[in-house]
Amino acid sequence: MKFAFFTLGCKVNLFETQALMQLAVSRGHEIVDTDADAVIVNTCTVTSVSDHKNIRAFHKLRRDNPHAVIAACGCFAQTDPDKIRATGEIDLICGTHNRAQTIELCEAAVSGRTVPAVETDGPAYEAMPAGVPKGRTRALLKIEDGCNNFCTYCIIPYARGRVRSLPPEQTVSEAARMKAAGVHEIVLTGIEIASYGRDLEPPVSLVELLCKLLALYPDIRFRLGSLDPRVVDEAFGSRLSGFDNLARHFHLSLQSGCDAVLERMGRKYTADQYYNSVQILRRAFPDCSITTDLIVGFPGETDEEFEQTLLFLEKCAFASVHVFPYSIRKGTRAADMPGQVPQGVKTARAARAKRLAAQLSEAYRRRFIGRCLHALPEHSVPDGLWAAHGTYGFPIYIRGNGAAKNQPVDVYVRAVYRDGVLAEIN
Repeated sequence: MKFAFFTLGCKVNLFETQALMQLAVSRGHEIVDTDADAVIVNTCTVTSVSDHKNIRAFHKLRRDNPHAVIAACGCFAQTDPDKIRATGEIDLICGTHNRAQTIELCEAAVSGRTVPAVETDGPAYEAMPAGVPKGRTRALLKIEDGCNNFCTYCIIPYARGRVRSLPPEQTVSEAARMKAAGVHEIVLTGIEIASYGRDLEPPVSLVELLCKLLALYPDIRFRLGSLDPRVVDEAFGSRLSGFDNLARHFHLSLQSGCDAVLERMGRKYTADQYYNSVQILRRAFPDCSITTDLIVGFPGETDEEFEQTLLFLEKCAFASVHVFPYSIRKGTRAADMPGQVPQGVKTARAARAKRLAAQLSEAYRRRFIGRCLHALPEHSVPDGLWAAHGTYGFPIYIRGNGAAKNQPVDVYVRAVYRDGVLAEIN
């Protein structure tokens, strides 16, 4: 059979799609872009805009594959299967649990066999093999699923369920397999990896898992996905700072720099507590890149509260800020909150925050001019440059001869360039 895949949403979805691709190949199937017998769409539902993107994708995929079996899995498939059925474009709906059965269900549907009922419940962690795209410098390793936080704007705990963790021994085994496949950097990802291991018996912390991985594979760089700032305490800094193979890039989820807004969001920290985590990271990992997410125009956000957030961004001196205007998500508590901010105000605030974020990013990257960095070339780009990734998270554009795909090199930074820095091989 020929399988095609289409992914919307986050890195967790990307990991799961790559895992499904690997499972399909292991069962003797071919991965194609066109003329597929079966198409699997991995959906996202983080915002109402995401839902519309899913539906547009369904229509396009049906037009492009009129005779294929099309299956939808992922968060939108889990939270709103009736809306998917109403499109008339999808043959199978699989949700976020027991994901591996999607391949078998497609096999049955294509061959005309009776398709069994889809299991949408799955309390245990579903271990899926990490898919390692051929020739990739970096690869994703999902270590956790689900979230227990239930922030007032977020639908994901309802789509993904409670926290479930990949046991340490299986994580170590997957990392070994990825190393054998030639991967130089492993990105540990999940829905809420700061909660890793609290469901295991006995419990295991994210820091404990990291110490084991970093010690076992000193020639592999490990990078962390998005973190709740509460996981960054003094023990986090002291236990991990001695490992050179931990990327000096930490994405701490913020959402607002104003305590009143954080409380309405259901976040479980204050701005001062968040800033304390920033300071711990800067003491333990000098010059580290700290990036974040920001929601502007949350219900009830006043001009004064927004200004507090801008001041807080400057105080933290972020290396990058992903700015999102608040989007109403049906089914969340925030959707029914009073004080919904007009769209024009949200757009204007987002534009201001993005301008400030760009200034902060450039100021951070300027600090590396004249310094030597370690880089992993990934692909060539226009103007005779190679795009590479470094330990600090921003892109490194390498000028001149000598760079090669998947071959680590040391480079000398000459200037700030695009969204990263311009460098030459040292």
